[in-house]
Amino acid sequence: MRTGEPLPSMGDVLALLDTGRWHWDTAAGQVTVDEVAARLLGLPAEQVTLTEAQVRARLHPVDWNEVTGVVRLAVTEGALAEARIRIMNDQERVVRMVRSRFKPTFDPLRKAYLLTGTLQEVIEPAPGTPAARRAVTGDWRRCREAFLLDAGRALAEARSTQEVLRVTANLSMPGFSPDGLAVFGVAGDRLTIIGHHGQEPDAEDAFSMPLDTAYPAAEVVRTGRAVYLSTPQQYQARYPLTWPLAERFGRQSWAFLPLTVAGRTMGTWMAAFAHPVAFTPEERSVLTTVARMLAQALTRAGTAENERALTDDLQRSMLPRLGPQRIPGMSLAARYIPTGGGLQVGGDWYDVIPLPNGRFALVIGDVQGHDVRAAGLMGQLRIALRAYASEGHRPDAVLSRASRFLYGINEVDPVDPRFATCLYVEVDPAGGVLDVARAGHSDPTVRMPDMTVLTRQTAGGLPLGIAPDADYPTTGMVLEPGETLLVCTDGLIETGGHDLDTGWQRLRGILERHEGTLEELADALVQAVHGPSSHYTTGPLIDRREDDIALLLLTRRAEDHGAGRDTVRPSLRRTMLTVDQAEPERVAEARQQLRELLHDWCSPDQVDSAVLLLSEVLTNVLVHTDADALLEAEITDGPQGRRIRIEVTDAGDDLPHLRTPGELASSGRGLLLIELLAHTWGVDPRGKGKSIWFELDESGTPPDRADGAAASQPYEDRPTHKDRTFHQDRTSHESRTTP
Repeated sequence: MRTGEPLPSMGDVLALLDTGRWHWDTAAGQVTVDEVAARLLGLPAEQVTLTEAQVRARLHPVDWNEVTGVVRLAVTEGALAEARIRIMNDQERVVRMVRSRFKPTFDPLRKAYLLTGTLQEVIEPAPGTPAARRAVTGDWRRCREAFLLDAGRALAEARSTQEVLRVTANLSMPGFSPDGLAVFGVAGDRLTIIGHHGQEPDAEDAFSMPLDTAYPAAEVVRTGRAVYLSTPQQYQARYPLTWPLAERFGRQSWAFLPLTVAGRTMGTWMAAFAHPVAFTPEERSVLTTVARMLAQALTRAGTAENERALTDDLQRSMLPRLGPQRIPGMSLAARYIPTGGGLQVGGDWYDVIPLPNGRFALVIGDVQGHDVRAAGLMGQLRIALRAYASEGHRPDAVLSRASRFLYGINEVDPVDPRFATCLYVEVDPAGGVLDVARAGHSDPTVRMPDMTVLTRQTAGGLPLGIAPDADYPTTGMVLEPGETLLVCTDGLIETGGHDLDTGWQRLRGILERHEGTLEELADALVQAVHGPSSHYTTGPLIDRREDDIALLLLTRRAEDHGAGRDTVRPSLRRTMLTVDQAEPERVAEARQQLRELLHDWCSPDQVDSAVLLLSEVLTNVLVHTDADALLEAEITDGPQGRRIRIEVTDAGDDLPHLRTPGELASSGRGLLLIELLAHTWGVDPRGKGKSIWFELDESGTPPDRADGAAASQPYEDRPTHKDRTFHQDRTSHESRTTP
């Protein structure tokens, strides 16, 4: 070629190199080939558009199947694909070997593959003979050794027998892919079928037979040697009695290989082919290696399944059978999920105990460790707790005795001491009163009728078994009609790489969105942390699933408590909290609980105001009286929108007075802040003690910016509470309202 002359066209260059071009559109089902490619396919040397069936008739069936596998994987990895293909004539004889390189793409709109490639003849010694066969490979898989590595990895990751069978059925063997698979096992003196692929759904019964039957799989179990049948004629001649079992499937070749582990043949693997297979030494080597890996995988999966079944049965035998719980006005749901692998028996448990006083107790706990000792201690501790509760002891006394009991066991076996966390809830079905004692366990959670979720702060003590004289204070609360109580072990919170914070956020989302029955809610909580979807919602930590899950759900049905309720201003949310004189730190818990109660309040400034006023009122009770404070916060709905009412009750007799403190005064501003920030407030004298309350309207204008005389009147000229008389009558109260 002289300098300056134009380059020849691509078609001319490929024609000089005796290389053909082709294009395949799977959506249209058509393959377009040029003159060279048509000649290589054994057709007249002219450009032509063929159907897939016409092209397939020119290719060896094994190579066609493997090309389709190359296409899918090449698209996945975005790489070029290369394949060696045997071209057949009308007499089904191999006439030449060609090599094709192509770039497949996938059209998501048409859901079809588009392939453009080249076709070039390669020289193979003695085409059509078994020795001349070479593996059909691509850039993603160069040799059968790579296939075996992939197969070994996939089988090693299978965790159950069904997963092993599914992986085996999806193996794409280079050069010869089975059309049907079956795994046979041995039960006594009979051959059984463990699983199959590509067979009829009801094929299991037909293949259950004595081991001395003249059937290839039975012979392999008896002798431990593989059986290869390349043609139907060989099968019929060697096993005439059982040939009808295989004849109906229309297969052409069969390989029966022993599944041997530690020198013992545990079953047979059958690979059946829809096309003739010569079973060359190379092919037999691949099948034998796959059979060995399959036997190892089935053994591991069977052992793991047996251990999981043993773990599950052992754990469930120690848990109560709740059955239909008939609790007046309440519904109960419970779940236990063992998630440890092997013999990692967990120490989680739950219990529902009828009490002598007509109430019942909910108990949930977790013994340290994941082994048989943890499960044994869990059983002993559960029985001890049930015995102490049945004697009529209060929650604090029940946990104290249980802690002493476990501490005594640890003294007997000091080499491996264990502790346990526990939450004990005594429930009064009539009034919904809950008395909670906690031993190192997480706090209970309450979902309100409007789907608001609050974590109830409760007093707690050390885990059971650490100290013989540990104290467990009791916290009282009320489960209102329509509310649902959730108590659980940390497996429900921290499963999937979550810590306490992120785990609770995940559970909160389920509780706030789910609107089904109590049983459906329990299933939804378990699926969210242990089901398939949980693998896509992992937390910031390593995803370990070794901890068991136990949970109890208790709902106080709203329909049983509808009589006598306020229909004008129905309660949307309500919470109560006691702040003792010896626990001033609970003021912070009260502030946090109020913020959670007002999580969807439209005005953040009002939320800050409510928290500030609550803190002032609670602190005044702790500072100026010797009594404890009872907080009640309730959100109601009315014609003008939502309103929050916060009331703090104490047993002190001194009534507060509104006064104007000096600049340097260290106190006296509590009622002044209430006067400025609350829409309505007041003091209710009680027979013994008093209550201070205030209200904020969500849709109302803040008092200091309201219109009207009260807002425009200077504060110094307004009447104050020191000018009024408080009546010692529960039915009357003094209040201050700012329009």
